[in-house]
Amino acid sequence: MRFCLDTNVFIQAWNKYYAIDFAEPYWAKLDELARTGIVFATEEVKREIWKIDDSLKSWLEPREHFFKPIDDIVIGCLQTIFNDERNRRLVDSSKFRSVADPWVIAHAMAEKAVVVTKENYEANPTKRVKIPNVCETLGIECIDDFELIRRLNLRFRL
Repeated sequence: MRFCLDTNVFIQAWNKYYAIDFAEPYWAKLDELARTGIVFATEEVKREIWKIDDSLKSWLEPREHFFKPIDDIVIGCLQTIFNDERNRRLVDSSKFRSVADPWVIAHAMAEKAVVVTKENYEANPTKRVKIPNVCETLGIECIDDFELIRRLNLRFRL
């Protein structure tokens, strides 16, 4: 099984509960999993992280193995996503936010991977549709990073 990571999986973990100064083994394991191709992210996730220009960006800069380029298969998957009217509000075009979201899903489709995001399913999305909603319409499995840790059977020890 392979896992495609959303931007928020990196940012929230880095800034909140797995900060590098006290949870370095988490990031070392994530790095190892990226090197072996078990976890990955899209170039669009990289672009979102680079906009922030913080210590997460500095940590990721030498780790190009995390990021997969966009290819024709991914572009075809992106077209499939947006061919469904329900998915057209995936990107917040008014604020130009969530730009990576469709690419995360398209890469997961292309790679037959599970999407990993911190977004929650919205029963009645009113403004922007969320990643888990789109994944559901497309039959793509979507989990959060805590479920990723369980599936990979990772254990933290003090």
